[in-house]
Amino acid sequence: MKPYADRFPVVLRQLITDALVVLWVYLWIRVALWMNDVVEKLAVPGQKLESAGSGIADNLADAGGKVGRVPVVGDDLTRPFTGAADAARAIADAGHEQQEIVGRLALILPLMAVAVPLALVLFLWLPLRLRWMRRAGIAAAVRDDAAGRDLLALRALAGRPLSELTRLGPDIAQSWRAGDAAAVEALAELELRALGLRVHRR
Repeated sequence: MKPYADRFPVVLRQLITDALVVLWVYLWIRVALWMNDVVEKLAVPGQKLESAGSGIADNLADAGGKVGRVPVVGDDLTRPFTGAADAARAIADAGHEQQEIVGRLALILPLMAVAVPLALVLFLWLPLRLRWMRRAGIAAAVRDDAAGRDLLALRALAGRPLSELTRLGPDIAQSWRAGDAAAVEALAELELRALGLRVHRR
């Protein structure tokens, strides 16, 4: 029971960390989607402006065409309608341009919001996670072999804190150098438990 009890906190810590990372990414994706929705709402005034400007321009152009059919003075009467229609089209173009700007912002701002959290996951957490998985995989592959357990013992001596090593005895390093089987087993088990692996007792 004790080996599993020693192993459980490491496994639990890994699971909790993985769950928190997934939650972290999910929340930031939700934030990015929310930002996209909020920014896209800013395009509504531009849509209304474009629609209204286009409608007014079409109506003025229509009216100008009808007035232009009046004999003699038709051309003179058409000019004000043509000018007003051009002004309305300029308003419609401004509304369209506003929508394009909002569309770009709706893409860029959410990407910026989610880029930093994802970068932290990809460049900080993921390499550490992969490193642990690689170390744990190698340790699991060699733990049942005598030479492998000796390597695990050496890894424990090189990497475990002194506070953990001294619990195995003040002369643990000397015992390992002397080839003491009990010292090798104790050190190998220490390294396996640190990696969250079950210890196979022989």
